[in-house]
Amino acid sequence: MNTKTLEEIQKQCAKKVVSVDDFGSIETVGGIDLTFEDINANPTKGWAYLVVLDVKTLRVVYSHFVEGIVDFPYIPTFLAFRELPLMLKLYEEAKVKPDVFLIDGQGMAHPRLCGIASHFGVETGSVSIGVAKRLLIGRCEPLGKKRGSMAPIVFRGRTVGMALRTKDNTEPVYVSVGHRISLATSVELVLKLSRYRIPEPTRLAHNFLQRLRKGGL
Repeated sequence: MNTKTLEEIQKQCAKKVVSVDDFGSIETVGGIDLTFEDINANPTKGWAYLVVLDVKTLRVVYSHFVEGIVDFPYIPTFLAFRELPLMLKLYEEAKVKPDVFLIDGQGMAHPRLCGIASHFGVETGSVSIGVAKRLLIGRCEPLGKKRGSMAPIVFRGRTVGMALRTKDNTEPVYVSVGHRISLATSVELVLKLSRYRIPEPTRLAHNFLQRLRKGGL
């Protein structure tokens, strides 16, 4: 499958993204992250992990992981085609579906407005938010040093996300709509869930996978 075909799939996905609040109360939030046995190899073994937290207490109420062979190469801006199959397997197996999913990656802050968080949300019908560690597209003004400082990510004259400082004097994260949620609510929720730089659901998922990958579990 060539990249032009993949681009068209992403463009069609972007048309289905709902960027307004389309849910009831939020009681649980899940974080999904992935890791690979050899990130440079193809195929390679991969693991995906879901951790679900109670929003009020940030206590873990459920977790589950899956493993499988990943056989799509890493191509910048086409991450969903590499990681989404394992994420969908995780979603299907999970006995607890959180009210909102935080995905380690981009949502609408993507060249074709459909990063992996949006792709996951559209495929599953879930409320999803992209929380990335790096700015993929667009530009934003410098942020203040304090927790809660933020600046819009602007791409081709459109706000596609928000750079958000979740802890004093740390690097920001880059928040964007995945599906069925507004940017304002996404930012509010990510800040609420953050004790450190990375919000708790995806931070805990990442930490678990690093231990798993190193054989520490």
